[in-house]
Amino acid sequence: MNESRYQHGLDKLMEYTLSDNKEISTHLKITEALEDIAPDVGKYIIEFAYGDIYSRPGLTNKQRALITISSLVTQGTEPQLELHINTGLTAGLSKEEIVESITHLIPYTGFPRILNALTVAKKVFAIREEEQHE
Repeated sequence: MNESRYQHGLDKLMEYTLSDNKEISTHLKITEALEDIAPDVGKYIIEFAYGDIYSRPGLTNKQRALITISSLVTQGTEPQLELHINTGLTAGLSKEEIVESITHLIPYTGFPRILNALTVAKKVFAIREEEQHE
């Protein structure tokens, strides 16, 4: 394993990761959960996705988070969407930016996926609100 590539990806990943709330899904929890059956998947997420792709110049963390959220909404992948709504909030997106970007996708992906995505967003917002009051 190329330690510098891995460390570079891990450093970028941590810019998107809120790790002190046990209820919030994180990439680190996912890689730990898959360690026994697919240990390389975590390495790919950190080295490739965050080390190579998320670290490229030209977009801010907020822009990357919004693009990722939009893509996941159109794919209908709610577990990953929950994770990335959290990373988007951690990167500095507002709830309004997230809701508006999801709403904007209605003509492109349809109401069922948007309703599912808004339900996920509502759940994430509630968890994050609860965290702020503790």
